[in-house]
Amino acid sequence: MTNPDNSLRNKALVETFVDTIWNRKAFDRLAEFVDEGYEQHNPNLPDGRSALEGFLRGFYAETMPDGQFTIARIIAEGDMVVTHCLFKVSAEYNGTAVVDIYRIADGKLAEHWDVREAVPAAAASGRPVV
Repeated sequence: MTNPDNSLRNKALVETFVDTIWNRKAFDRLAEFVDEGYEQHNPNLPDGRSALEGFLRGFYAETMPDGQFTIARIIAEGDMVVTHCLFKVSAEYNGTAVVDIYRIADGKLAEHWDVREAVPAAAASGRPVV
């Protein structure tokens, strides 16, 4: 049976990671959240915390310094945490819907998967993507 305390703790870890690293861009604090051997399933990034830091400091900080994630939903079960977010780089940009899946081990993010979808100006259903 899943320990609910672990799920809540892991959920809080990911929420704080998104705010601290992605939104406040406190990249010097990455080691607090991400395991050195971070396994990456995004095909554009290699494994490892240092690779993630390089991406954040280079591409993200220089190309999208105003980028912000807003978590719409977060689900935690055991060692897995899933976020459904809206990523925006400016008020004029519709944004990107992002689903990130993290595996937590020993209190740190150990593995990551993600899927992204551009947010259209309008949806056939009339409901928002995020």
